Amino acid sequence: MFQRIEGFDALPGALRGGVVAIGNFDGVHRGHQAVLNAALEMAAQKGRPALVLTFEPHPRAVFRPDLPLFRLTPAPMKARLLEAMGFSAVVEQPFVPAFSSLPADQFVNEVLIGGLGAAHVVTGFDFHYGKGRGGTPATLAAAGKAGGFGVTVVDAFSDEGGEVISSSRIRSLLAEGDVSQAAGLAGYRFTVEAPVGGGRKLGRTLGFPTANMALPPEAALRHGIYAVRFRRAGGSLHDGVASFGRRPTVDEDGAPLLETFVFDFSGDLYGETCAVSFFGFLRGEVKFDGLDPLVAQMKRDEEEARALLSGVRPLSEIDLTIAFSG
Repeated sequence: MFQRIEGFDALPGALRGGVVAIGNFDGVHRGHQAVLNAALEMAAQKGRPALVLTFEPHPRAVFRPDLPLFRLTPAPMKARLLEAMGFSAVVEQPFVPAFSSLPADQFVNEVLIGGLGAAHVVTGFDFHYGKGRGGTPATLAAAGKAGGFGVTVVDAFSDEGGEVISSSRIRSLLAEGDVSQAAGLAGYRFTVEAPVGGGRKLGRTLGFPTANMALPPEAALRHGIYAVRFRRAGGSLHDGVASFGRRPTVDEDGAPLLETFVFDFSGDLYGETCAVSFFGFLRGEVKFDGLDPLVAQMKRDEEEARALLSGVRPLSEIDLTIAFSG
């Protein structure tokens, strides 16, 4: 059974001696998947457990608290994706000041050897570790030779156009509303999870009742209208159309809110933690001159979203996991 473990020192003995993929892996995109799949293959060859060592919170949140980070996959979602890929566990190492100040050699000795008993380590080409990012793939390979564990460094993974796939590139695409291209780089549709909360119920009076979800303030998704799939906590899927933004026609001073009109559904969703996957950007946010033109446009948005969603297929097994995991 897959395990989420807080800190390397809490690793069960049965999981020591495994093959360990190390990285932040925010987004678990196709570039990350190249590293992760290399670890899974090595673990299968050696007959060892396959583990992931990642860091919570994201190190940038510690080093640059003034620069909020748009997390593509918060820890629970990241863990589900890693489980779906076939890993035995993810070690979510608390990235606190004391840990961040470990020198590179101490990180190797205390974490990789003493804590995890790693038989083999797999990282990406740009992995750095230890105080001041003093450890590099080259120093890790040398430490592996001295410490008795193997090291695999995976080269950069590029898309069909030859451009390296990265989390920052996907964030930029989402900020532009280009959820289709972001999905192509990630290998699955961008998905958010949050509890369904109450609202003004204006959508209900207009004939478009919505499930309202507050996203983290750093969620830098372009404001606008999207064709989406909505997943209830129990796993049932429904097509829908969602608005993310400030609702300029009725409440332009409010905080950004994700409001999803779930097609062909009636029921109470309040309090459920649900997921919304983004399939296509329909239009930007517009301030209408009254409610009548707003409703007319919402009807057109519904028609366009239904048409777009009628022919879509999963991108990958991970896309299926995002859709159906509870």
